[in-house]
Amino acid sequence: MGIGVSIFLIAVGAILTFAVDTAVNGFSIQTIGIILMAVGALGLIITLLVFAPRRRAGVVTERTYDERPTTY
Repeated sequence: MGIGVSIFLIAVGAILTFAVDTAVNGFSIQTIGIILMAVGALGLIITLLVFAPRRRAGVVTERTYDERPTTY
């Protein structure tokens, strides 16, 4: 699941939770909205944790040390 899908799930869940005021027999639309927001947030966190290290891995620093004794 990518960042776009996660944000879409959060938005749809927020709409179902806060904007829809309809009663349906058998399930609660507000509960489904909360579940969608939770799944979207979890997907966003996992996506950022998995793909963030790949984006940072581009700079390699190499240090060299001169172990010769210094003379003044």
